[in-house]
Amino acid sequence: MNRPVVIGIAGGTGSGKTTITKAIQKEIKQNINIISQDAYYRSLDNIPFDERAKNNYDHPNSFDNELLIYHIRELKKSHSIQIPVYDFTQHIRKEETNLCQPSKVIVVEGILIFENKKLRDEMDIKIFVDTDSDIRILRRIKRDMVERGRSLESIMKQYEDTVRPMHIEFVEPSKRFANVILPEGGFNSIGIDMIIAKLKSILL
Repeated sequence: MNRPVVIGIAGGTGSGKTTITKAIQKEIKQNINIISQDAYYRSLDNIPFDERAKNNYDHPNSFDNELLIYHIRELKKSHSIQIPVYDFTQHIRKEETNLCQPSKVIVVEGILIFENKKLRDEMDIKIFVDTDSDIRILRRIKRDMVERGRSLESIMKQYEDTVRPMHIEFVEPSKRFANVILPEGGFNSIGIDMIIAKLKSILL
């Protein structure tokens, strides 16, 4: 292929998308870019912090998918892009961005990347990481407390109010658009090896 290979990795919160992404990055001997949908949350700097905290960040409308699609298309044209940097503690985008140069492999990962048709149409390979809900919530608690400085109470409330309902309404149904469904995420070494082998065959 002359143009970049675009791989989409979707799945619920804490499903193991990052683990799969790192495994691909380690084994593919090509230059590779990792783009997280989380970087494309819409900035809510136009409303007070208390109102920002109440926003449903697990709904598709929370993401600036138009910008994400534009950036993928620019990379396909061998143009560099500036990826937003999102501040999860303040629910706004920071002023700085991360420069992303064109590459032969583009991995796009996020909970809702298959929900948007225009976005998933940009992908050559679509992988859904299917992990049990109890494992996913435990991983999310650890991540949000350690990396995002949140309290256990706020994490659990968000999970009950928006994360679980939105997973049922949007994330789980998007599984039908996947080319590959990978049970148990990073623990499925056979499945990961098969994905890497397929990707290598495309890149030859």
